[in-house]
Amino acid sequence: MEMFKDLAGAIWRRTPARLKRWGVRFTQTRFTVTAGAIITNSEGRVLLLHHRFRPGSGWGMPGGFIKRGEQPDQALRRELREEVGLEVEHLSLFKTRAFRKARQVEIVFRCRALGETEQLSYEIKRLAWFDPKELPQELPRDQAELIKLAVADGAETHD
Repeated sequence: MEMFKDLAGAIWRRTPARLKRWGVRFTQTRFTVTAGAIITNSEGRVLLLHHRFRPGSGWGMPGGFIKRGEQPDQALRRELREEVGLEVEHLSLFKTRAFRKARQVEIVFRCRALGETEQLSYEIKRLAWFDPKELPQELPRDQAELIKLAVADGAETHD
């Protein structure tokens, strides 16, 4: 058995890089990667968006897809500018999670809002700032738990 493993390793090492990349892409699961955020304002309230195109069309954390070649924090900042005209500070990685059924990896940040929202994208029906203890019923349970965890962690993003 060891001889076959050694042979497989020798073949792999001699395989052209382009063919290796193709082999990996063909055999490995592909995931969509998104960036989301738990954003608080100076009063400790959390920003939630009522999305037009998300499944369930209810309330959710701000965020969106990461484009090819884009870093997760850059993607989040871009999405916030596009959707609600918001800039943020104190951006820090909070959690990563994978959804097998949706084949999605989500990178969740927490940050603090700089100023107020200026515009709404056609993707957003409305937005609101919520007390973390009074989140809307339509918010997916997993997102509500993330928000509560962020607040309970004592690392809220307001001064």
